[in-house]
Amino acid sequence: MAGSKRMILSLSWRDIKSPKAGGAEIHTHELLKAIDRKKYRVVHISFMYDGLPSSEETDGIRYLRHGSYLSYLSYARRFYLKHLDRIALVLDQCNTWRAFTPLWVRPEHRVFYIHQLTREIWHIQSKGLFAWLGEHTETLMLRLNRHDRCITVSESTKADLAAVGFDPEKIAIIPNGIPETLVSYEGKAPKEKDFTLIYVGRYARYKGIDDTIEAFGRLKKRHPGIKLRIVGKPDEEYLKSRLIPVCDRYGLSIGRRDKDIPAPEKETADVAILGFVEEEKKYELMQSAHLLICPSVREGWGIIISEAAFLGTPSVVYDSPGLRDAVDHGKAGLLCNENTVGEIVRQTESVMEDPGRYEEVRASAKEFASGLRWEKNVERVNSFIENAVTPVSRNLP
Repeated sequence: MAGSKRMILSLSWRDIKSPKAGGAEIHTHELLKAIDRKKYRVVHISFMYDGLPSSEETDGIRYLRHGSYLSYLSYARRFYLKHLDRIALVLDQCNTWRAFTPLWVRPEHRVFYIHQLTREIWHIQSKGLFAWLGEHTETLMLRLNRHDRCITVSESTKADLAAVGFDPEKIAIIPNGIPETLVSYEGKAPKEKDFTLIYVGRYARYKGIDDTIEAFGRLKKRHPGIKLRIVGKPDEEYLKSRLIPVCDRYGLSIGRRDKDIPAPEKETADVAILGFVEEEKKYELMQSAHLLICPSVREGWGIIISEAAFLGTPSVVYDSPGLRDAVDHGKAGLLCNENTVGEIVRQTESVMEDPGRYEEVRASAKEFASGLRWEKNVERVNSFIENAVTPVSRNLP
């Protein structure tokens, strides 16, 4: 770590190669990639996961991995103190877990980095005392960082933070961006002959896959040719306890294609459970669908909505924090007036039955998403860094 460059130290429990890496990790990696390498060395420390090296460099970012939780915190603190004279900023990402940097990092170095608050998700994903503790301690823990500079991804999260005491003037919004790898897939896959809905994401209760299938079941009664695809690694318990019963209630056939995914024109089941797919296949499936359905109760942003929009597929989303931002409050997608299955049905039919309106929504979604390419975030990232780094840190020899 020798050299004259200042160091940006990033802390989170997962990194871009962690087994459960998702939108937060993608955003973190792209943000760190954007930092000016002529001025700063970038180091990211995360938990150790099986099969990953303890140290590697990816896209100019030095990734270090060590232990889990308490041993990780001890390692990160030792690393910080060892390189204290070179530290410019420490980014503490709060994604359920955080590094509690107010307890051991100097105020001038601290940046709080958060995508979304958890709030009602505690009671959807957990039960009993654990859910109660999560809900009632979240605000207290957030307030530990209320005097720090902050990075978030949407106006919704910025408003949530301001409501618990953060200074809005210290909060920078760096929205989720369209990865450059997506650009080459534009226009490759034509729309399906039959009107096709798609859900893409984790099997988490708060993300509303059951509402997606419920809405599809109602639509199927009035529009027999409609299809639904579900993309994401299945949670077998959730599938059996929550999703299959909804399919049974509506008489929907289910096709499991977790390992061998046929060409789209060969899909015959009403609900195709496609499992985890590689990025290229994911883009193809999103592009060939007519609508992405996203009834989550809360997100930081919802990058999948932006990716689908860029590929010409608008979304029907609940009016939830993050999702409303990703569809530009209904100008770049279909924003439900109330968060109900019936409203998903109504919004879907509003474009199914009016091809002209559907093309208008597609065009506005595409235009909005095109303004979110990561290259447009580079200036935002480096402007924030330069304003956050103190003069003392800048001028160290």
